[in-house]
Amino acid sequence: MFLKEMELELPGGSVTFTCDSWVAPKSVDPAKRIFFSNKSYLPSQTPEPLKHIRKEELETLQGKNRKRVGEFTKLERVYDYDVYNDVGNPDNDPKLSRPVLGGLSHPYPRRCKTGRKPCDSEPSSEKRYGSEFYVPRDEKFSTAKGTSFTVKTILAALPSVFPQVESVLLDPQLPFPHFKAIENLFEEGIQLPKDTGLLPMLPRLIKAVAEARDDILQFEAPVLINKDRFSWLRDDEFARQTLAGLNPYSIQLVQEWPLKSKLDPAIYGDPSSLITWEVVEREVKGNMSVDEALKNKRLFMLDYHDLLLPYVNKVRELDHTTLYASRTLFFLNDDSTLRPIAIELTRPPDINKPQWKQVFTPGYDATSCWLWSLAKTHAISHDAGYHQLISHWLRTHCCMEPYIIAANRQLSAMHPIYRLLHPHFRYTIEINARARQSLINAGGIIETCFWPGKYSLELSSNVYNKLWRFDMEGLPTDLIRRGLAEEDETAEHGLRMRIPDYPFANDGLILWDAIKEWVTDYVKHYYPNVELIMLDEELQGWWSEVRNIGHGDKKDEPWWPVLKTQDDLISVVTTIAWVASGHHAAVNFGQYGYGGYFPNRPTTTRIRMPVEEPTDEELKEFYETPEKVMLKTYPSQKQATLVMVTLDLLSTHSPDEEYIGEHPNASWANDPVIYAAYERFKDKLQDLERVIDERNVNVSLKNRAGAGVVKYELLKPISEHGVTGMGVPYSISI
Repeated sequence: MFLKEMELELPGGSVTFTCDSWVAPKSVDPAKRIFFSNKSYLPSQTPEPLKHIRKEELETLQGKNRKRVGEFTKLERVYDYDVYNDVGNPDNDPKLSRPVLGGLSHPYPRRCKTGRKPCDSEPSSEKRYGSEFYVPRDEKFSTAKGTSFTVKTILAALPSVFPQVESVLLDPQLPFPHFKAIENLFEEGIQLPKDTGLLPMLPRLIKAVAEARDDILQFEAPVLINKDRFSWLRDDEFARQTLAGLNPYSIQLVQEWPLKSKLDPAIYGDPSSLITWEVVEREVKGNMSVDEALKNKRLFMLDYHDLLLPYVNKVRELDHTTLYASRTLFFLNDDSTLRPIAIELTRPPDINKPQWKQVFTPGYDATSCWLWSLAKTHAISHDAGYHQLISHWLRTHCCMEPYIIAANRQLSAMHPIYRLLHPHFRYTIEINARARQSLINAGGIIETCFWPGKYSLELSSNVYNKLWRFDMEGLPTDLIRRGLAEEDETAEHGLRMRIPDYPFANDGLILWDAIKEWVTDYVKHYYPNVELIMLDEELQGWWSEVRNIGHGDKKDEPWWPVLKTQDDLISVVTTIAWVASGHHAAVNFGQYGYGGYFPNRPTTTRIRMPVEEPTDEELKEFYETPEKVMLKTYPSQKQATLVMVTLDLLSTHSPDEEYIGEHPNASWANDPVIYAAYERFKDKLQDLERVIDERNVNVSLKNRAGAGVVKYELLKPISEHGVTGMGVPYSISI
């Protein structure tokens, strides 16, 4: 049973124990359970009779008191590390073999260990079997809501949806015949057999047809289309979404000119970009020279060139997909909006072909307008893949898991830092296990529907190896690294923004400051002097394990913080809390709103640009029916439909969601000083809600307000359940 709380009446008053734990029958697990009261203690301040018990409970969670050997069972509570060696399934099909992620060849964060047996065909990989992967019992989704629409039912739905949708499509590779067919997904839907059993799992999308044999899979119109059904076609909306859309983490200042690849030219061809001074000056229409634009910090870029170029030829060998390396250049207008001025697409040389690259600019005749729209489609698909694999999966879900494993192994449940971070850990290990089952696994939704295909996780490993740094994961340092801000003590939040109207950053910095102030008050209450941090063996053990094991492939990097002072600890905890809450919310809960109408965010492109070495037939088709070429470039009907279902599910807040600042942890309420600090934190979050509402009706802020513009609400702390496009949960719980 799930034991929520116990209260003991004693002669000196009552003592409350917040357990929040699953308890197994004695016949199944004869070991006695240990629960601590809501009073927090540093290890050195623990009452003497509790010290042994505190240590014993940690040893249990580390697996030291385990009587069994082999695979962990459903009722166990053991936290340990393993590499990502279970996303492939080589025993089922050699084509589903995938490289092990974690180690010298493919550096990666560690996941929670399951103890399953090795595959017969590839001993380095782990067998995949059973309906659920092991996670420690207290990480499992709560059943408190019974059969309600919780994260558990959401994720359970995914594997069932795909075959049902595919069964009603005549050809899985078929493109949409016309744009009206895309709109019909929202107006008419797709007929599904009644016995699919999807209605309980997808109540928002399945419409039961009374007295008919079929049900209808009819998609809710995303907010983008409800606001302005043609906005996705416009360049201004394309640019606006780099600052206030699904992936506000990639736009960066151009700091070097001319643009040049850092990859080996002997392998990848001429490193010089074709986006020249002449191209830029022509597009800014004489407003300023390139020198002036660089000096005044007016040029920004989505740069996926060097990241994607090594994968282009490999991805092109896969069926029904293609890839380029891309650079997209933007000019910053006086009103803080961005204007896209050039897109460069590059294919590296291979055995039979030389390098190919071309620059596309906004056109003023039919042909160049269509080529520009197609180039935008490719560039946006690169951003969509990077968003899902890097900004979302790698930087939040994947990198968070080691912090959680280490905390449960090294920090006692009565440790104040454990209690501060615990709300930010809720359900993450479970959601990641389910992702390994049906989202990021070989042949899963990501590989099936996104352009990297079977190279998806390998690509994320490459980015982790080259770009991920813990000390750059906090919002201020991330903005500075990308050239979007510079330190300025006289400016709000201590940062001077390069783009004044940057909705994600402007709202995010208020949330960041609120979290940091709350963490500061908390840390300084429990650690009034520096010595307490250095002498806290649990705290030091936790951080050492995060660095040396959980993120062990980067353990020798010089940028890792060292926990010596209160400021060190405040910085580390604030960063983790931000990634789990604000960062994840900003890249997750707008997925259906912006990606539900897939022409706005195509997850893959399936054919080349019509000017890349075209046949006579391809050229003829482009000139006679360019719309058909566009539709062939988009994901297939199967891919688009499956992505739309998935994004709807992943954008959904469960009824049992816990939002940041909504309710205090019981141990915080137990201490008057901490509770007062929490109330100040809650007040600041309520102020953030008010500020966001005010900003969203200020039409001078053109990146978040105006005719048909989707309001930027992704960092509003509280939300109702469902697909709302707002709400910041404490944790990565979906």
